[in-house]
Amino acid sequence: MNPHERIVFLGGGGHARVLRDLVRALGWENRLLGILDRNPAVGESGAWPVLGGDEYLDELNPQTVQLVNGVGNTWSSTARQAVFAAARGKGFRFLTLVHPSAIVAPDVILGEGAQIMAGAVLQTGCRMGENAIVNTRAVLDHDTRLGAHGQVAPGAVLCGGVQTGDRVHVGAGATVIQSVRLGHDVVVGAGALVLRDVPDGQRVAGVPAKIL
Repeated sequence: MNPHERIVFLGGGGHARVLRDLVRALGWENRLLGILDRNPAVGESGAWPVLGGDEYLDELNPQTVQLVNGVGNTWSSTARQAVFAAARGKGFRFLTLVHPSAIVAPDVILGEGAQIMAGAVLQTGCRMGENAIVNTRAVLDHDTRLGAHGQVAPGAVLCGGVQTGDRVHVGAGATVIQSVRLGHDVVVGAGALVLRDVPDGQRVAGVPAKIL
């Protein structure tokens, strides 16, 4: 990133705090201008300068500020996607963040605003869509595609050639075997073992995973 650009976080919850540690690990903490959050209490420690709520975005210059999407998700990425789209509509760009401890093959393609957390592994040929998350110690094996706004939760594994649609959530510790396709808006429960393709909008759980 441009050393003269400042960083503003959107949201100050748990996911944002983890991302702040990531920014610190990259040596960018001195570029942090502050956070936008409707709850001023998130800045009570003094470590997070709270600039204001969502409306403060109109006071910032998209040419000198880059954003970090600090809104996490559980099984739905609706709120996270809405924050991303609203800020993009105002001309802002989102930082793509890769923790220094992550292992990312040189040919991996990352969409704008993608976030790769500590200990994650992305092997050769992988692609991440915009605003997607590969969380702590999650694995994307070779030639896997994670769609836009998706999340692979901590410890989950997508084996080689897995393809997902947009807004997919793969729960903590789940495994999706090689070449399986997950449609748009699919939710995979924590600890599940997915052996077959899953159509759009379905939720699956269990070992082996079944549609709920």
